[in-house]
Amino acid sequence: MADKLTFGELIQSETPVLVDFSAEWCGPCKMLAPILQEMAGHFGERLKIVKIDVDRNPGPAAHFQITGVPTMILFKQGNILWRQSGVVPAYQLKPLLEQKL
Repeated sequence: MADKLTFGELIQSETPVLVDFSAEWCGPCKMLAPILQEMAGHFGERLKIVKIDVDRNPGPAAHFQITGVPTMILFKQGNILWRQSGVVPAYQLKPLLEQKL
Protein backbone atom coordinates (compact mmCIF):
# COMPACT_ATOMS: atom_id res chain seq x y z
CA MET A 1 0.00 0.00 0.00
CA ALA A 2 1.17 3.54 -0.72
CA ASP A 3 2.16 5.98 2.00
CA LYS A 4 -0.72 7.22 4.10
CA LEU A 5 -2.12 10.53 2.95
CA THR A 6 -2.37 13.44 5.34
CA PHE A 7 -5.85 14.80 5.95
CA GLY A 8 -5.02 17.84 3.80
CA GLU A 9 -3.87 15.64 0.91
CA LEU A 10 -6.94 13.42 1.25
CA ILE A 11 -9.46 16.25 0.88
CA GLN A 12 -7.60 17.68 -2.15
CA SER A 13 -8.74 14.65 -4.15
CA GLU A 14 -10.45 15.03 -7.52
CA THR A 15 -12.86 12.35 -6.29
CA PRO A 16 -15.28 13.83 -3.73
CA VAL A 17 -14.51 12.82 -0.13
CA LEU A 18 -17.24 12.58 2.50
CA VAL A 19 -15.64 12.95 5.93
CA ASP A 20 -17.59 11.65 8.91
CA PHE A 21 -16.30 13.39 12.05
CA SER A 22 -17.35 11.10 14.87
CA ALA A 23 -16.42 9.69 18.28
CA GLU A 24 -16.44 6.22 19.84
CA TRP A 25 -18.77 7.32 22.66
CA CYS A 26 -21.33 8.92 20.30
CA GLY A 27 -24.61 7.00 19.91
CA PRO A 28 -25.81 8.90 16.82
CA CYS A 29 -22.40 8.25 15.21
CA LYS A 30 -23.05 4.52 15.55
CA MET A 31 -26.45 5.04 13.87
CA LEU A 32 -24.75 6.81 10.97
CA ALA A 33 -22.26 3.99 10.25
CA PRO A 34 -24.67 1.65 8.37
CA ILE A 35 -26.05 4.62 6.41
CA LEU A 36 -22.53 5.48 5.25
CA GLN A 37 -21.89 1.83 4.36
CA GLU A 38 -25.01 1.96 2.18
CA MET A 39 -23.72 5.15 0.51
CA ALA A 40 -20.33 3.51 -0.13
CA GLY A 41 -22.09 0.60 -1.83
CA HIS A 42 -24.28 2.91 -3.90
CA PHE A 43 -21.64 5.41 -5.05
CA GLY A 44 -18.65 3.05 -5.32
CA GLU A 45 -15.61 4.72 -6.91
CA ARG A 46 -17.44 8.06 -7.35
CA LEU A 47 -17.14 8.88 -3.63
CA LYS A 48 -14.58 8.25 -0.90
CA ILE A 49 -15.97 8.00 2.63
CA VAL A 50 -13.59 8.57 5.53
CA LYS A 51 -14.31 8.38 9.25
CA ILE A 52 -12.31 10.70 11.52
CA ASP A 53 -12.40 10.17 15.28
CA VAL A 54 -12.37 13.68 16.78
CA ASP A 55 -10.80 12.44 20.02
CA ARG A 56 -7.88 10.75 18.22
CA ASN A 57 -7.54 13.44 15.52
CA PRO A 58 -8.23 16.80 17.18
CA GLY A 59 -6.33 18.81 14.53
CA PRO A 60 -8.76 18.44 11.61
CA ALA A 61 -11.74 18.65 14.00
CA ALA A 62 -10.47 21.96 15.39
CA HIS A 63 -9.56 23.31 11.95
CA PHE A 64 -13.08 22.72 10.63
CA GLN A 65 -14.68 23.87 13.91
CA ILE A 66 -16.42 20.58 14.62
CA THR A 67 -18.46 21.32 17.74
CA GLY A 68 -20.79 18.31 17.61
CA VAL A 69 -20.63 14.78 16.33
CA PRO A 70 -21.52 13.33 13.99
CA THR A 71 -20.68 16.05 11.48
CA MET A 72 -20.25 15.21 7.81
CA ILE A 73 -18.36 17.41 5.37
CA LEU A 74 -18.17 16.71 1.64
CA PHE A 75 -14.92 17.92 0.06
CA LYS A 76 -13.73 18.09 -3.53
CA GLN A 77 -10.29 19.47 -4.34
CA GLY A 78 -10.11 20.92 -0.83
CA ASN A 79 -13.38 22.84 -1.15
CA ILE A 80 -16.39 22.20 1.08
CA LEU A 81 -19.39 21.26 -1.07
CA TRP A 82 -21.72 20.42 1.81
CA ARG A 83 -21.71 20.22 5.60
CA GLN A 84 -24.26 18.79 8.02
CA SER A 85 -24.29 17.92 11.70
CA GLY A 86 -26.41 15.08 13.02
CA VAL A 87 -27.64 11.86 11.50
CA VAL A 88 -29.05 12.17 7.98
CA PRO A 89 -31.30 9.27 6.91
CA ALA A 90 -30.18 7.36 3.80
CA TYR A 91 -33.26 8.45 1.83
CA GLN A 92 -32.21 12.11 2.34
CA LEU A 93 -28.45 11.64 2.06
CA LYS A 94 -28.46 9.72 -1.23
CA PRO A 95 -30.19 12.40 -3.38
CA LEU A 96 -28.19 15.14 -1.68
CA LEU A 97 -24.90 13.42 -2.57
CA GLU A 98 -26.17 12.62 -6.10
CA GLN A 99 -26.74 16.33 -6.60
CA LYS A 100 -23.21 17.24 -5.37
CA LEU A 101 -21.29 14.56 -7.27
